[in-house]
Amino acid sequence: MNNDTLRRPWQLVAEREISTKIRDKTFLGSTAFMLFVVVAAIFLPALIGGGGPDKVAVIDDAGAKVVQVADSINGGDTFEVTRTADVAAAEQLVRDGEVEAALLPGKDGFEVLGKQRLDSDLQTSLREAAVNLGMEQNAARAGLTPEQLRAGTLLQERLLDPGPLPEAVAGFVNVGLALVFYVTALSFGMMIAQSVVQEKESRVVEILAAAIPIRALLWGKVIGNTVLALGQIVALAAVGLIGLAVTGKGDILEVVAPVAGWFILFFVLGFVALAGLWAVAGSLATRQEDLGSTTLPGQMILMIPFFFSVFAGAGAKTVASFVPIASSMAMPGRMLTENVPLWQPLAAVAILILATVLIIRLGARLYERTLLQTGRKLGYREAISLKAF
Repeated sequence: MNNDTLRRPWQLVAEREISTKIRDKTFLGSTAFMLFVVVAAIFLPALIGGGGPDKVAVIDDAGAKVVQVADSINGGDTFEVTRTADVAAAEQLVRDGEVEAALLPGKDGFEVLGKQRLDSDLQTSLREAAVNLGMEQNAARAGLTPEQLRAGTLLQERLLDPGPLPEAVAGFVNVGLALVFYVTALSFGMMIAQSVVQEKESRVVEILAAAIPIRALLWGKVIGNTVLALGQIVALAAVGLIGLAVTGKGDILEVVAPVAGWFILFFVLGFVALAGLWAVAGSLATRQEDLGSTTLPGQMILMIPFFFSVFAGAGAKTVASFVPIASSMAMPGRMLTENVPLWQPLAAVAILILATVLIIRLGARLYERTLLQTGRKLGYREAISLKAF
């Protein structure tokens, strides 16, 4: 008795799906491209930001002092003083691109000189430093100490419900997670639908249906593509987490790592539910050209939650994080931007599991009714009203 005899029919179909895809150049290329995007998103900011401090040309001690104070305001290693003999020499350095800007004496303080544009952060830092130094000098003339001058002006921040990550970082990762789910579910979903249509066009499906149960065909496709998608997601998550560790972003890594685990769980459940619908979309069609209309509902089920998870307000995102499929994108994003109680992701997972079971059962019935219908394209309403073979 060989190994194929010992395995269940759906296992054979799943293995066939996996072995076919891992040899497909399109699948391998798309996976490599997504890995490249993740690596670039993590390492490029570090490389760009690691070019050293911005050089600012000055011609006197007053200008040098302003640049030094601006550098200390930004935590150090942000601006570097470049001494020049006169204004003409400073202008030439700016023109040649040797320095980012020049800080020159002005009518009532200083003048910041740039080539084509001035960086807003540079301007703000130099302005703040010049104001601080000017106020201290004016206070000294009035017989006041710097502490007396600043009395009552300290501004402190206090957040009632601070998020686990800085807003900009959380927003970037939130969009990234939603985009990964959207792109992966859409690309694999289309591959499932195309695979079903190809088998119908070539009449291979009739041979397969005679050899194994139709539901085994469906489960094999769903499980095989889920394994492939999960492998892709795990690879992306691993590369992202390793990249954060290598670039020294340990504070971000501590928050993102647990959320990545939740994201994988939500991804698997959401993908399994959608995979059944994509297979039905393929079974409704008789040609590749029919997929544009039969896959439209699946595309909308993905697109609407994606835009909700990215652009909706806090209240809408909270609601979406409990709605099946939408929760796969919205809940991990909320966990990055808010302090979400543990019961909420657990409740969302429970709802998603229930919805996945119901959707898969419905998809299996429609798949059985429509897979061997090869004469013409079917609509969803007609598929529901058909009797099973």
